[in-house]
Amino acid sequence: MNAKSTPARYGNVAITLHWLTAALIAIQLTSGFIAAQSGAPARASILRFHAPLGIVVLALSLIWIVWWTFLDRRPPPAAGQSSTQIRAAYAVRVLIYVAVIASAISGMALMAISGAGPVLFGGGKEALPEFSTFSPFYGHVAAAGMLVLLLFGHIGAALHHQLIRRDRILARMGIGGAI
Repeated sequence: MNAKSTPARYGNVAITLHWLTAALIAIQLTSGFIAAQSGAPARASILRFHAPLGIVVLALSLIWIVWWTFLDRRPPPAAGQSSTQIRAAYAVRVLIYVAVIASAISGMALMAISGAGPVLFGGGKEALPEFSTFSPFYGHVAAAGMLVLLLFGHIGAALHHQLIRRDRILARMGIGGAI
């Protein structure tokens, strides 16, 4: 298989970035929602994992954007898609990137403004601040919520193609063998 995409299939780099980023985003969303429902000691422990992983997701997303912008070309849309479906798929992809970047930036701003960084990573014994008293918290929550909705749409569309239309679109992303 090629590192770069072909007209029939995404390349190894795109497939790896897609699935790795998807798995890490799922972990991020899950850990963030669990942290929000946890007591202080558990929340701090979860956030010690959640915050640096957010930086990794941001870095992978930026690498992916650079990859698509300068180094590779996406395969053409699957056969039989209307121009509306093609535009919607593009919009969802762009909005997923926007939500990931907004989530990372608001998370970093929240750590900086709230003073939670030293508590989480400096070995400080103080209690975590109440994040909801800082404005970046609301951007972080909104970005996470937007990301969940977009991912449901993205996954739903992929499953519709695979299971209803039976056009084997997931094979383009490395699942189900070559087209």
